[in-house]
Amino acid sequence: MPQTVFAPWDDPKETPLIRFEGVTKRFGDFTAIDNVSVDIFAREFFALLGPSGCGKTTLMRMLGGFETPTEGKIWLGGQDIGRTPPNKRPVNMMFQSYALFPHLSVWENIAFGLRRERLDKDKIAARVEEMLRLTRLQRFAKRKPHQISGGQRQRVALARSLAKAPKLLLLDEPLGALDAKLRQDTQFELVDIQEKTGTTFVIVTHDQEEAMTVATRVAVMDEGRIVQISTPDKIYEEPQSVYVADFIGDVNIIEGTASATGPETYAITWGEGRPPLIAQSQRSFSEGQACSLAIRPEKVAIHAQEPEALNRVRGKILDIAYLGNLSTYHVELAGGQIVKAQEANTRRIARRSFTWEDEVWLSWSDTAGVLLAE
Repeated sequence: MPQTVFAPWDDPKETPLIRFEGVTKRFGDFTAIDNVSVDIFAREFFALLGPSGCGKTTLMRMLGGFETPTEGKIWLGGQDIGRTPPNKRPVNMMFQSYALFPHLSVWENIAFGLRRERLDKDKIAARVEEMLRLTRLQRFAKRKPHQISGGQRQRVALARSLAKAPKLLLLDEPLGALDAKLRQDTQFELVDIQEKTGTTFVIVTHDQEEAMTVATRVAVMDEGRIVQISTPDKIYEEPQSVYVADFIGDVNIIEGTASATGPETYAITWGEGRPPLIAQSQRSFSEGQACSLAIRPEKVAIHAQEPEALNRVRGKILDIAYLGNLSTYHVELAGGQIVKAQEANTRRIARRSFTWEDEVWLSWSDTAGVLLAE
């Protein structure tokens, strides 16, 4: 039986769990959040992604009840929670520091919030054991936080946050303290735990790879606004602005002017004496309109001889970034523009086809790039 695709945002009959409605937050003269409206659905793993100071943490703090909106409303499960204090919301927040009690064992840390609810001992014990199993921490139940690794402490904080079965869990840069390899492993653990519990997760991160790995949808933020919300693949393959194309992954941006040459096909004039580049686009551009062509390096092929390709340019290899499985070639064109091409390292490095200072050709298809107006 085919698996149903999880995409409640595409179903007009679905009611969002969270709704930001024209939310603005000002601190004195500074506008941290500028008229944001967004819907987040139950069981989503939703990522707020952007550089430092873009407003993502302020948006999360308003959801948690630590800040109140200056204007607009925040709805959770159909209730206006704009003025509801944090302890009265079915929401839990997991901080980057984890904030574990150093004098309590792993078991006691997870039980802490349940004890404050005055639940009976059997219920607390059953819930803690369930959380230990979920986060694979049974063996470490009696240890103190300083006796376990960073990744295990992160899982204790997660177990404690989920113990009270919140409708919504907020994660503020939760993997920031972990090293790269552990962070990668923990990303998949987070997704697995989120799917098993069915809790709605909202994560704040500046790490694009983290957002793309864990999230069902990503909201890219800039200067207090959400500039694009979509699934990770669409954010990467179909950015709606140069800002998003540039912020997510590696990209070549070629600026020029567009002229239609056929249905959804444009010639881009981009430098004196150079043949125009050809690109397909469902967006329409007027004659001579300024545009930017965004092409991912993995969609650019590198050749020793001039290829028979629609878009081809010549240049010299200026630099090579060796990333183990991939090599990125930085090729300088005649006008000084750098274009990056990426190749998988299927052969050993000693047998690499190209090296520094080599004259090479680059090529890409008319569908490889995204034509952008802004």
